[in-house]
Parts: sequence; C-alpha cells; structure tokens
Amino acid sequence: MDDSLKLAEPSSAAFAGAVSGCITRLLFQPLDVVKTRFQLQVEPIKHHSVSKYRSLPQAFALIVREEGVSALWKGHVPAQLLSIVYGMSQFYSYNLITQHLSQYQIVHEWRNTLHFAEGAIAGAVSTTLTFPFDTIRTRLIAQSSKHKVYNGLLHSCLSIFQEESSKAFFRGLLPTILQIAPHTAFQFYFFGIFKDLYIKFTNDSRTTIAGTMTAGSLAGLAAKTIIYPFDLIRKRLQIQGFQHGRKGFGVFFHCTGMKDCIIITIKREGVNGLFKGLVPSQVKAVVTTALHFTIYEQTLVIMQLLKEKY
Repeated sequence: MDDSLKLAEPSSAAFAGAVSGCITRLLFQPLDVVKTRFQLQVEPIKHHSVSKYRSLPQAFALIVREEGVSALWKGHVPAQLLSIVYGMSQFYSYNLITQHLSQYQIVHEWRNTLHFAEGAIAGAVSTTLTFPFDTIRTRLIAQSSKHKVYNGLLHSCLSIFQEESSKAFFRGLLPTILQIAPHTAFQFYFFGIFKDLYIKFTNDSRTTIAGTMTAGSLAGLAAKTIIYPFDLIRKRLQIQGFQHGRKGFGVFFHCTGMKDCIIITIKREGVNGLFKGLVPSQVKAVVTTALHFTIYEQTLVIMQLLKEKY
C-alpha cells in the first residue's frame, strides 16, 4: 500500500479522516437514504409490483415528489457526526497500529494480510464509538414525513432514551461489527492490492489522484459486495420498536435478533432478500470509497505542504 497511508502521524491521520468523512457524507447522503429505504422494505423491489419503491430512479423521484428534495438528506446531521467521528477514529487507530507494528520485519513480508487485520480492528473500534449516531440516522431516514415521530437529532435521542432505554442505541451492534470489521479490513486489503497493481502497470510510484481513485473504487465495490447482507440485517434490527414511524411504507418487519432476522428475511423474501438495495449500495461504495481514500491522502499532502511552508 502507498506510504501515505502507512506513515502518517495518528493525529494527522485523524484530522484527514474527519475531513474525508465529512465531504464524502455531504455528497452521497442521498444514495444512503435510498439504500436504507430499500433495505427496510419487505415487499419486492420490482418494476411491475405494488411495492412503494420499485427501482433506483423511481425511488429517487418518489421521495422528492412526496417529501421534497431535502428528504434525500434525511438524517444528515447524525450521519455527518457519524462520518466525522468514524473517519477520525478509523484512520487514527489504523495508523497507530501500523506505526507500532512497523518495527517488525514480518510487517513487510505479510503486508496485505496485516492491512486486513489492522483494518478489522480499526473498523470494530470506530463502529462501537459511532453506533448510536447510526441508529438515530436510520430512524430519521426510516420515518414517514406524514407520520413524523422525531423532529431532529436531540429529540430523537431523548425519545429513544425515555421510551426504549439506552440499549436501543446499540440494537444491531453485533451484526454491524460482523459487517464493518471485515468491510473495513477488505477495504484496506483490496486498496493495497489494487494500488500495487496500479503502480506496477503505470510505473508511477508517487501518490496520485488517479491511482487512489482507481484503487479506492475497486476496493469499495469488492468489500461492499462481500459483506452486504450484514448491512441489511443491521438496518432492520435498528428499526425494531419503531413501527409507529413506518406508516405508509408497507409491511413492518418484526424480528427478535440477528439470527431471527436472517431466518425471517430468507423465509419471506428468499436469499435475494438479503441483497435488497445492493445496487445503490455498490454505486455508493464505489464513489465514496474512492473519494474517502483520495480526500484523505490529498488532505495529508496539503497538511505536509503547509507544515513545510510555515
């Protein structure tokens, strides 16, 4: 993998990760909104069906028509907090671990394998720290505009705490860690492999925007496809106890835990049900992962230039 990811000081990595997370989230929140609506819909996603959402273009158009353009950024405040904190903790912990391990020779011999392990640890730490923001974001995206339960970030926090207890903020944490840890691991793993291949075929050993974008997009596509079912299970667990906010979205999905959620989903919707919303998720993964790594690396480059100048 490129040295800009391996040798950054943890504090610099945290700042660059926060900038990367903030910009990426702002640009691609609409795809996340549509993906979440697909994941929470029990009815099939087909062009000729009675389902509320039947395709990517139709879902975008329907949300804008019924709820306004701003609905595509529903849950953006908690999502932005999630992205900033997640980006900070992810790259900070990843670089901190890498920095401590860099003194051992085995790091150079098993580089990509260690990137996978380091990414998994960084993903687990970041997920646990930011999970309450993810739950709030999902609830705000999931609720109907005609039957609003929450009026914003603060109101949703107080309502969930008072009506469901603090445990509700972490409902679905296990499948999320099972998803995010390998997802982050695969992102760093594949990014390293594709970046090395890009350098090999282009003979360009420097950090380039084209190289980072190419490696990042391919890494995002591969990682998201592998772990996608856990993402769907997480969303469905996060809305348990929230059926009063889902009026107008079709049948509400009831389950008691991760195993029950998987069984019921397959029984009602088939194995394909575990991949609902995969296409917008893949589109989002390709562009966001590419931008995530690119903005991160370029922020480090700018920070280094400013440091040298001043």
